[in-house]
Amino acid sequence: MKFLFDLFPVILFFVTFKWGESHVPQAQDLASHYLSGLISGGIATPDQAPILLATAIAMLASVLQIGYLLARRKKVDAMLWISFIIISVFGSLTIYFHSETFIKWKPTVLYWCYGAALFMGQYIFRKNLIRTAMESQIKMPDLIWSRLGIVWIGYCIIMGFANIFVAFNFSTDTWVNFKLISIVAIMPAFVVAQSLFLSKYMEETA
Repeated sequence: MKFLFDLFPVILFFVTFKWGESHVPQAQDLASHYLSGLISGGIATPDQAPILLATAIAMLASVLQIGYLLARRKKVDAMLWISFIIISVFGSLTIYFHSETFIKWKPTVLYWCYGAALFMGQYIFRKNLIRTAMESQIKMPDLIWSRLGIVWIGYCIIMGFANIFVAFNFSTDTWVNFKLISIVAIMPAFVVAQSLFLSKYMEETA
């Protein structure tokens, strides 16, 4: 359930963009009506409307996410705050300059922020953030925790570059598909592979 909750803005972004592509006149009307005051020049062209509308919906979804957790007096994870700040900044730039370039950079910046946090935690502050998050459920040797941290840093770096490659070498539609697939397929596959790797060491240290 938490996984779906975290995916809420991404799913709405995907659905809104796909709908906008299939209903361009309606998407342009909505974007022009609700976003004209936020767009430089005040006009959303037909080719820009789907991505602008999807970006605005994703930003609203992120606000609702944070608001819901705060209203329920639940802790807002640091990763969720980081994602909220980045979507707010890059989404606002996308809408104001009516340019998809900014929102296409957002996943890369997010991945690299996570990677930088993991790197600094492990090598500067001597605190393995992956270990901090998982150690209550898993007991492993220090060396394995260190290697796991390196793997996650590498994953964040690679996915950041992969996003740039797809975003600026393929169509926006392909990028939107990749954006969703990277979260609902690639990341779960990575986590499963990680679990298989860790199970060996958990058995050895049992």
